[in-house]
Formats: sequence, C-alpha cells, structure tokens
Amino acid sequence: MRAAYMYGAGDVRVVDVPEPTLIDPTDAIVRVVRACVCGSDLHPWHGMPESSEGTPMGHEFIGIVEQVGDAVATVAEGDFVIAPFAWSDGTCVYCREGLQTSCQHGGFWAAGGIGGGQAEAVRVPQADGTLVSVPTPVDPALYASLLTLSDVYGTGWHAAVSGGVSADTTVAVIGDGAVGLLAVLSAKQLGATTIILMGRHEARTDLGREFGATEVVAERGDEGIQKVLELTGGEGVHVVLEAVGHMPAYEQAVGVVRPGGTISRVGVPQYEEAPVGFGSLFGKNVTLTGGPAPVRAYIEQLLPAVLDGTVEPGKVFDLEVSLEDTAKGYTTMDERTALKVLVTP
Repeated sequence: MRAAYMYGAGDVRVVDVPEPTLIDPTDAIVRVVRACVCGSDLHPWHGMPESSEGTPMGHEFIGIVEQVGDAVATVAEGDFVIAPFAWSDGTCVYCREGLQTSCQHGGFWAAGGIGGGQAEAVRVPQADGTLVSVPTPVDPALYASLLTLSDVYGTGWHAAVSGGVSADTTVAVIGDGAVGLLAVLSAKQLGATTIILMGRHEARTDLGREFGATEVVAERGDEGIQKVLELTGGEGVHVVLEAVGHMPAYEQAVGVVRPGGTISRVGVPQYEEAPVGFGSLFGKNVTLTGGPAPVRAYIEQLLPAVLDGTVEPGKVFDLEVSLEDTAKGYTTMDERTALKVLVTP
C-alpha cells in the first residue's frame, strides 16, 4: 500500500509499504477514508534529522473497519470509525479518568512500530478503547468535520474546558491555526460572550469571527498585549487559550491574563522552560493548565452536533490533496497558503 513517510526536514515522500496485518487479538485494520496534515506535523518538517528509513506520518484519520481481532467487541467489519490521535485501552486508571493520552497500555500513531494516518490503511491497537463508530450511512459532506474530532476540534475543546470557559469568563485565543479557531468555536459553545482572537491572517480570523470571535487583535508582542488590555478595561482576560506552542505565544498569554485567571496551553511546546515565577504567574495567582488533549474522552459528546450540522468544524480545511500529493500539503501549510489540508487516499 502507499503511505507518507518523512525522511528529514522538508522531505516527505509517498512510498510503498506492506499492508498492515493483525498482530494482537485487540487489533483492528482500518481502511483510511480521510486523513490530514496537522500543524504539529510541521515541527518535524522544520527540524527532523535525515533518515534513510524514514518515519511514518499522520495522526488524524477516519475510515472503515476492514478486519478485527478475536478480542475486539465494540467495533466490527464495515463500521465507519473515528480514530483519536492517541490509541488507548479504555480501561486503565487514566482512561477511566478521561485521560487517554496517558493510557498505561496506549501510545501514539507513527511510533513504536505503529503506522501513521497518512496512508491507505492503519493497524489500530486496542481497537475497543480507541475507535468510535459513527452511525451509517455517513454523508461524505461530513467527512471533514468528522475528521476534526480525531484531533483539532477535540484539542480546541480541551483547551476551553481545561481553562474553565463559561458564560462568566472573558477569553483570549492565541493562534489562528485550526486548533485556535476551534478553540474559539468551543469557547462560544461553552457560553463565552467575549472572545478575543489573536491572529493576523485575515482569511483565518474571518473564519474565527464566524465561529464566535467578538474581537480580533492582529498585533503581536507588547503591542498585542496592550490592545487586549485596552479591550478589557485594563484588566486582561479570565482565560487564555494558547494554541501555538512557541515562547512568544506563551509570553503573550502571560501578558493578557488577568489576576486569578487561567492559561490553558494546547499548542505543543517548542521550548523546555517557561517563566512561572512571581513576575509571571505566581504573583497574579494565575493557573497554568492544558496539555495533550484526550480527544477520545470528548468524541461522543461533540459528535451529535457534527452529525446534525449544528456546528461545522470541518470549515478549517481549505485545501484537499490526494495521498500521492501529501508533500504539497506540508508545503502549502508551511507557506501559510493553506490553513489545514485534507488528504484523500
């Protein structure tokens, strides 16, 4: 079968690899219907060392179950399924607490001998705990929105829930990528009436306004911080949803959060240290939360509104490529000419 592999920074190729097969009785084989390129995929795109073997890519996919192991009970051949970006058994102490990204027997796609989602098919370990079946028949017009439940919608939702967003909170969202925009959507769903989107790409911030942003701040750094403070009467916001992962975004979050507020980070941090002392978080009694989103915990909750069209998170996809053209997807996202790229095998 065909699958996308990365062989170093900026080097994505679609190559022939063996078809996945069942290894454990808890496995399933899923034929991919749609996958995508994630903003976090651009981190290795920028810095992965050269490799002759390559690394499989992709951690978001939806598809049809083609085969199941003898121990699989909750999904069956022919089911249309959503695969969260982490696989998990659903039964360990962390899964029972809704923290599937810390599953004691789980892991992540494209690692440890498990293939990536940018492929024609994937072996899914712990299929019962991982996969979520969608009632069939599934309208292809919903594919993009269903795919967001594998990562970016659930991640935006996790940011908002972890941050304690409600009708009583003012919110700033830092980052106008797919996660940031869906954090806006999530904050709106949770009742926030003041949602400030900090982003500078007009096509993206226009979508942010459609999703519920009440203000857009294009300025960055100190200038952006001052603009948010002006919009909030000098107080700052109750909740900051940081969806970028770079230090300037964190510093911006520290600058706009009000005393007693919360910073919820879901952008994968590209730094090892961040200020948390008296002059940053401690002195203002600021809470720092967030982390890898356990999207498996949210899929059943978010799925009905996607199926009935109440929300359309799939609007974050603005380019579709074939699996063979996956490298183009990386390039266009890196150049900021595409927001998020859908991949069709």
